[in-house]
Amino acid sequence: MPTTVPVSNNAQAEGNCPSDRVPDRTVPGVPLWARRAAAAVVWVSLPSALWRLAAVLGVPLGLGQSEYDAMLLPGWGLLVLPLLSLAQEGLACLTLGLVRPWGEVWPRWVPFLAGRPIPIPAAVIPAAFGALACSVYGVLLIWTTLHAQMDITPWGNWLLTACYLPVAAWGPLLGAVTVHYYRRRTRR
Repeated sequence: MPTTVPVSNNAQAEGNCPSDRVPDRTVPGVPLWARRAAAAVVWVSLPSALWRLAAVLGVPLGLGQSEYDAMLLPGWGLLVLPLLSLAQEGLACLTLGLVRPWGEVWPRWVPFLAGRPIPIPAAVIPAAFGALACSVYGVLLIWTTLHAQMDITPWGNWLLTACYLPVAAWGPLLGAVTVHYYRRRTRR
């Protein structure tokens, strides 16, 4: 028996939306901070993904040739770096499922599961491991950024740091949204 999740259309309620097909549909009971934290995950992961794409496209980033060699550019890096950027953004977008209806009920296009509730552990366990992994990655990223011996110009180092430092917030943001998702779903 299909289950439906009531949807709160915050943008439409505020009069900011011209149509019923609003991408900002959230589940009732999701506070503004959780919606913003979930959206922030997508935004904090974007600069580093764009930096990698710029490296692939040959945009000058202040790096020495040894750094391009380490990224396998040219070579396999032309394939690996864009795929890594797409995977990163795809995983970041999954955070939105913790505040949207498709994170509680399987979408219609999923065979055999369409319309059924998503088990809470099926969302919480991967999200919790993701939050832990992203938090560890964020700490290691900050450590290596401060202690790396790279062949890079000062402006290139500034750009690299500006693009990668926001990723350190991914883990804590995902963790907060995951805890909220668990509490909201088990409260019913």
